[in-house]
Amino acid sequence: MLKTSTALITLLLTAALASCTASPGFDKQLGSEIDENGYGAVTRNNTGIMSGEINATVQLNTRFQAEVPSTVTFAFNSAVLTPEARRVLAQQANWIRQFPELRFSVYGHTDLVGSNSYNQTLGKRRAQAVVAFFASQGISRNRLEALVSYGKTRPVVATQGPEEANRRTVTEVAGFHKRSSAPLNGKYAEVIFREYVESAARPHPVNSTITTQVNPGE
Repeated sequence: MLKTSTALITLLLTAALASCTASPGFDKQLGSEIDENGYGAVTRNNTGIMSGEINATVQLNTRFQAEVPSTVTFAFNSAVLTPEARRVLAQQANWIRQFPELRFSVYGHTDLVGSNSYNQTLGKRRAQAVVAFFASQGISRNRLEALVSYGKTRPVVATQGPEEANRRTVTEVAGFHKRSSAPLNGKYAEVIFREYVESAARPHPVNSTITTQVNPGE
């Protein structure tokens, strides 16, 4: 019995330590830097699940991807936004402005041509270009949780050639933007999610005043 208990405790500790190991290939720059990977990341994940924030985030991200294109592509070896990329990002910016309580992540990718280190840098530059565009549209950098470069590690088309579909950035809903250190409880997250969905779908009269309830339930 003692051996069984000891083995079980060892297994649980090993799993906990494995879950806290930092994931390779991430390069967080600009924006509001997220918590470093480790025990804090696990705690944040658990808190998000218990509060309902993660569930609301998943639903809002699904809606974001359904209503606007979440991806823009780039020319070979370039981080310059094309006219088409700017058009798509303008749609993203309009959607983002509807939800001031949300924060977003921008993920940079490259094709498989070139070295890993070069493509990590190139992916970051592409993500930076998107963030700069959002800032020019009046969106606070504090709402951009992180810039992450995956480089050439996550192609959508498995080819060694210069495939345009792989040279991209992807914008995703990352969660709720907290203006204070107080945790976002499940009820508050649920109310914000419901009211945003309703307000975004409901046309507002011209020159009308829209009042947002800061502390629902009080």
